[in-house]
Amino acid sequence: MEHREQKESCRDKNMTISVCVHFILYHTFRPRKKFEPGTLKYSLHKRAQASLNSGINLKQVVRLPHGEDLNDWVAVHVVDFFNRINLIYGTVTDFCREDTCPTMSGGPKFEYLWADRSKYKKPTHLPAPQYIALLMDWAETQINNDEVFPVTVDVPFPKNFIPTCKKILTRLFRVFVHVYIHHFESLVAIGAEAHVNTCYKHFYYFIREFDLVSQRELEPLAEMTRRICKDQLQKR
Repeated sequence: MEHREQKESCRDKNMTISVCVHFILYHTFRPRKKFEPGTLKYSLHKRAQASLNSGINLKQVVRLPHGEDLNDWVAVHVVDFFNRINLIYGTVTDFCREDTCPTMSGGPKFEYLWADRSKYKKPTHLPAPQYIALLMDWAETQINNDEVFPVTVDVPFPKNFIPTCKKILTRLFRVFVHVYIHHFESLVAIGAEAHVNTCYKHFYYFIREFDLVSQRELEPLAEMTRRICKDQLQKR
């Protein structure tokens, strides 16, 4: 039993190294947003990470800690999910090109059109890599805007904070959809399947806990979700 646990630990470490190497090679690498030490959000971020790393049930990890503010809890998770999903997509960029992925789709039934109220005022068909690049740029702009994501307790959250987070998380979910449906074999090839599944489960449990992404948006991965998130689905 001990030998098997050691073997699994080594496999996990090798998988993490593989993911990180691909992330470093990701040509559109984006700096991670970090919370300043000593701030409330930094404390919440560290608490969330400590719980996640402890191996505790993911459904329990996402619950709002007693006495904490919901907006703060959502903020630290949105930032974390942005960083993690950006890393995950970075592992498949060599395979996600305009010639291989001419549309931002999740299988034959789902296609996502891009609109941002500036350059793309109307929903526009785009190749997947272009769509995701624009998505990440847009999400990063929201996250790095201190008026949207205040970093100190003396600055209040805007009234539209939760709707903004819903939109960010909905768009990030679409990256999961595209990666799982069109690039899953690439994840398996580099040994990242287990890591991505864990990230997805964490994301799924969080958005369901606080109703942050509509059921309609979740439909493309419904079958897969039923397999890897059985307990959460039974609970609901």
